[in-house]
Amino acid sequence: MKNIGKALTFEDILLVPNYSEILPKDVNIETRLTKNIKLKLPIISAAMDTITESDMAIKMSLLGGIGIIHKNMTIERQIEEVLKVKAFNIETIKAKNRSEPKEFEDVVDASTDEMENEVDNNVKKRKKSEFSEKEIRYDRSYDNPNIDSNGKLCVGAAIGVNDMERAKALVDAGVDVIVLDSAHGHSLNVIKTLKNIKSSLNIDVIVGNVVTKEAVIELVNSGADGIKVGIGPGSICTTRIVAGVGMPQVTAIENCAEVANKFGVPIIADGGIKYSGDICKALALGASSVMLGCLLAGSKESPTELEKIGDTLYKSYRGMGSIAAMKNGSGERYFQTVNKVSKMVPEGVEGKVKYKGPLDDIIYQLVGGLRSSMGYLGCQSLRELWEKARYIEITTSGIKESHVHGLHAIKEVMNYST
Repeated sequence: MKNIGKALTFEDILLVPNYSEILPKDVNIETRLTKNIKLKLPIISAAMDTITESDMAIKMSLLGGIGIIHKNMTIERQIEEVLKVKAFNIETIKAKNRSEPKEFEDVVDASTDEMENEVDNNVKKRKKSEFSEKEIRYDRSYDNPNIDSNGKLCVGAAIGVNDMERAKALVDAGVDVIVLDSAHGHSLNVIKTLKNIKSSLNIDVIVGNVVTKEAVIELVNSGADGIKVGIGPGSICTTRIVAGVGMPQVTAIENCAEVANKFGVPIIADGGIKYSGDICKALALGASSVMLGCLLAGSKESPTELEKIGDTLYKSYRGMGSIAAMKNGSGERYFQTVNKVSKMVPEGVEGKVKYKGPLDDIIYQLVGGLRSSMGYLGCQSLRELWEKARYIEITTSGIKESHVHGLHAIKEVMNYST
């Protein structure tokens, strides 16, 4: 077996500050999702059944990003979720935001004393995907939404290998981008499906997941409009342990972006991001955007029920390679078609994350960290970030020094935990 070298992940590196005249508030974080689709915000919510349905996708696009509706549902239901996003009335929100702040109902805020009553009386009774204009917080600004040429919110949807029926139905429903989702994007059936879609449908296609230059070249040559990078970095993914396969995310992004950017095909860094600083590291390495799962799983907008354990509220989060997710339809993503649980070989786990409240607050902190990083680096745009950013590899002691240390009973803050 050939050793092709050492690989790094986010915690192994730090970005080096540059001389700067740039203030965080002045940076431009607009980017491209695909060759043809732009984003106002370089963040995508993952196509996972505990992350993105219409509520999440609506809010992501209002904030300037995009959500990818997962495929662990019937074609009819997935189309329904897409249509809910497209039907959302942006003008109503704009009008409300121009007026004085008003009371809003059915909104749970993690900071309120009445949270427990709200959970008991409202959230637990709510059916999935029942977001409406009146439930968007009126004191928030959505003046830079991600919209299509018809002024409707943008939304993406995931499909599996050989799922042309689903792809055609989604295109007919008006989806903006299709994500061809596989644990191993550099494989024959993925490439065949990609070519089939590009030759028969007028739609941008993001393909993943991959970690090598060779994979990027093959997918670009097969028509990919965007490429997802990451095998095994997710908090709920066990692929690297179960299969012994993958690549630490910093090296994977660096490898893939080096090739993809020459072809003008955007890279999406998918997985392994724990902090806002990791987002800037991923973008500095050449990614055009990041896909988030765990960081968004605790939001009000994720499609799982709130659960109270002791005095703390939680939401469920699971990998698409977990037993439960594969039973619901994601098995083919991991090349598994058996229905009997005892015959499944999971590459993911199920768990719970703390409830964090509205997505707005989560994204605000993540974008704030990104803007701060770009200010330190003297970069006004993501293009400048690619050109100017430098990183250093740090030791285990350096990692320890980077985190909070020497304290007891640390007061919890929204953008940091150990």
